[in-house]
This record gives sequence, structure tokens and C-alpha cells, in this order.
Amino acid sequence: MTPNWRGWHLSRSLTRAPGSAFAESTLAQAAWERTRKAVARWGWAGLICGAAVAMLAFAPAAWLAEAVASQTHQRLLLSDARGTVWRGSAVPVLTGGADSRSATFLPGRASWTLGVRGLALELRVRQPCCIGNELVLHVRPGLGRTAIELQPGSGSLGEWPAAWLAGLGAPWNTLQLVGTLRLASPGLKLDVAEGRWRVAGQADLDLDNISSRLSTLDRLGSYRVHLEGSGAGGQGPAITLSTLDGALLLSGTGQWTGAQLRFRGEARAAPGFESVLDNLLNILGRRQGALSLISIG
Repeated sequence: MTPNWRGWHLSRSLTRAPGSAFAESTLAQAAWERTRKAVARWGWAGLICGAAVAMLAFAPAAWLAEAVASQTHQRLLLSDARGTVWRGSAVPVLTGGADSRSATFLPGRASWTLGVRGLALELRVRQPCCIGNELVLHVRPGLGRTAIELQPGSGSLGEWPAAWLAGLGAPWNTLQLVGTLRLASPGLKLDVAEGRWRVAGQADLDLDNISSRLSTLDRLGSYRVHLEGSGAGGQGPAITLSTLDGALLLSGTGQWTGAQLRFRGEARAAPGFESVLDNLLNILGRRQGALSLISIG
């Protein structure tokens, strides 16, 4: 008798069909589960990235204020900060530090815009009372260090009331200066790393038509503080104080070491003004005859 091979194959096919279908179903379900998990992972990744971008785009101006306060050891505060890190405004305040009760603010609000320029952040600052055009700073944050470059400007970069210095505490709150602070620079770069400062470039801060409530004179004089960039061998930036004109003659030199200033100078009265300036000279420093020796740090 001839075997019925056709029936045998059909019987075998029908016998294996349920198991094969189950396997295919299991594989399809596993594939679907993998796809679902992949889509979920990508969905969460997209959500997190979107939230991070939104948080960065709408980062509050208070974050920038906190960064400035930290980097200046609470000596420069951006009070009542409004807007975002990228575009905002605040009231600049000078203080004597974290434990100081001295504080002075400028009239009006300073506004800023922060954008990306190459590998740096470009900060543009404006203030109607004190900055004629714009102060432009390039900031390059890095690992454990920050580079800040003041872009050169033609003429004065800004003018501020000398009374603003009283917020820094002694001796400025005692002197109660009146006059104008004028900043000019052909370019200046500050590199801060681990609390140490390195400076490249130059800047001049002129103190014009200065007077003090401790003197009966209407005008003490005009003075210049010249900042010279860090020298060779890791030396800190140098500071030179000189008198442009006036009854009170000031001179001295100093240097930044780390984040501390060491300054030695002297004050004396111009001929004919000795008696009227005698009390002020006693306050400025240690008397040595006609001189008042000034020592900081």
C-alpha cells in the first residue's frame, strides 16, 4: 500500500500550527514592548531637554544677581532684579561685604542684554544716569575659572557719583566724598581662578572735583588711579595714585596679590592749605610731620 504522504504532511502541519502561532505572537509582543519602551525613553528625553531649554531661556534675572554677588564677595549687588538672565534690569548697590551694614545705590536702574558671541557670552550694560553708550563685556566661563574682558571704548566708558563709594564701608563712609568717578580704558581683561586675579591691559579711574564733608574746602582736587596689568612672574596688577590738581596732594602705589590689595601712599597739603587740611590729614592716615601715611593691606 502506498503511504499517504500528503495527508501525513497536512497532519503534521496542523499539529505544529498552534505552537508556531503562539511563538509568533510572543515575538510580536516582545517587539512591540521594545518599541513602546524606546518611544517612552525618547519621549522622556525630549521632555527633559525641552524643560532644560525652557528653563535656560527663561532663567530669572535673580540668578545673574546671585552670581555677581558671589563673585564680588557681596560688594556689588544687583538689587530688585527683574526680567531674565538674558534681558533684565536691576539697581546696582555697593556694600562693604556680607557682614557690612553700609550700602549705597545708584539712581535709576541698570539694564543688560546677554547673548552668545563666538565662544564667549557678550554682556551689554546700560544705565541712563551713568553710562553714556554701553559697557560691553565678554565673559568666558570655564572649569574653575572665569575670564572677563572689557571692550575698549572711545573716551569715557562711564561716570558715577563719588558718593557711591560710601557703600564700601571704611574709609569711604567716613570721608563722604562728593564728585565724579570717570572710567576710561583701551581694553582690560580680568582672569579669575581660585580667588586669584590676573589682569591684562590698562584702565584709568579719574576722581574729578572731589570734596569731602570732613573739610571746609569746596574742592580738594582731582586725582587719577591707574591700573596696569599683571607683570611677569605672576605679579598682580599694579595701581598708581596721582594728583592732577588741587589743595590735597595724594600719591602712592599698590598691587593686588590674590584678591587682596596692598597699597602704600601719602597725603599732604599744598602750600597755604596746611591749617585747613590738618584735620582731614589726621583721618586719612598716620601722621609723620606734614605727611599723612596711608596703608592698606
